[in-house]
Amino acid sequence: MSWEGVVPVWKPKGWTSHDVVAKARRILKEKRIGHTGTLDPQVTGVLPLCVGRATRLVEYIQELPKAYRVTMAFGYATDTEDDTGEVIARADVSALEERQIASAVLSFVGEIDQVPPMYSAVKVDGKRLYELAREGKTIERKARRVSIYEIRGLDVRMAGPYPEASFEVVCSKGTYIRTLCADIGQALRVPAVMRELTRTASGPFGPEHCVTLEKLASRVAEGKLAGVLVPPDRAVGHFPAYRLDREAALAASRGMPVPASAAAKTEDGMPLPGAAPALARLYGPDGEFLGLYRLDGGRFKPEKVFAAPARG
Repeated sequence: MSWEGVVPVWKPKGWTSHDVVAKARRILKEKRIGHTGTLDPQVTGVLPLCVGRATRLVEYIQELPKAYRVTMAFGYATDTEDDTGEVIARADVSALEERQIASAVLSFVGEIDQVPPMYSAVKVDGKRLYELAREGKTIERKARRVSIYEIRGLDVRMAGPYPEASFEVVCSKGTYIRTLCADIGQALRVPAVMRELTRTASGPFGPEHCVTLEKLASRVAEGKLAGVLVPPDRAVGHFPAYRLDREAALAASRGMPVPASAAAKTEDGMPLPGAAPALARLYGPDGEFLGLYRLDGGRFKPEKVFAAPARG
């Protein structure tokens, strides 16, 4: 059987995102599977997998905001900016106060510039930074503008030699949370490091939508995958939806532009931070998902057609 849709998986610790994709391919017996945003091996959490033709939607889902629950510590730093690396700095932070830490953490809400860490998958001159880092090399990296939409649930704990702060952060694609932790430390003029990280949301998907790989395998064995497979159009529900009349739907299914006057809006789309509704979901008169189309010059032009070409 050929599957089509999005399966939100809860990534286990110690697995790479590629490991999860490889395992899902074996479980589903489907080669066309792609994830929508890399997670480091030590990070757990929400990892949506696009299956079958839904892999054509990876680019739109991975652009959506992400949410993470992070725990960071003050008083030491590592070469990887998390607890997997070697300690490169230590400092006495006994003079730090809880209000100082809280103020520094919350000051990062908004647009900020981040320098990608050396231990990252960013490519420079065709080579990934982590490959250069493993060779003992450090090169200059350009800062990138990212957005921190919200920081909530802040909990500061001052006990012990290394005070900790835990909080949930909602941010744009491409935000490095371990770099955020290091930058918070710099704002306080002390070394800091990320200790734990869990992705709690990726676009519209949260823990309540996820299955473990073990549960995915049992669902397939029981013939109940449909219960966790999100249809392609619902996975991009942040785009507004329109219904076409029969004649316009026929043209749209053939990949032809259709006049906007032939479309009636049925949904405004799901509001998400930073997710501008540049595209629209178009449906036929019977509710068939036709695909994603871009409104341009009074016409909806095809971006990703999902409908089988209809016969006139």
